[in-house]
Amino acid sequence: MINGLHAIVFSPEADKVRSFLGDVLGLPAVDAGQGWLIFAAPPAELAVHPAGSHGHELYLMCDDIHATLAELAGKGVEVAREVSDRGWGLLAAIRLPDGGELAIYEPRHPSPLRP
Repeated sequence: MINGLHAIVFSPEADKVRSFLGDVLGLPAVDAGQGWLIFAAPPAELAVHPAGSHGHELYLMCDDIHATLAELAGKGVEVAREVSDRGWGLLAAIRLPDGGELAIYEPRHPSPLRP
């Protein structure tokens, strides 16, 4: 049966993003061989939304988006998109070292991860 979720971030500057995930976000990692780092992620949830085409998105989740963004800013992380209230949660994005963005949100919806 399914026992986890593996997500991939594609980047032209993978080493910088790997360093960011480990050094800034503090995600532990193992070397899967030949320098390919696999990072542990916090517990995950998966949703399926109706759409006119196929696609996938990746979001980091937190309990307090304002405190989390302040902590990350203290580590030199740029906020790429300021907090917006989407009803289902508070959404923002942080800048990755390769110039890409990584969405982060404080959910308001029920979650199987939170009682």
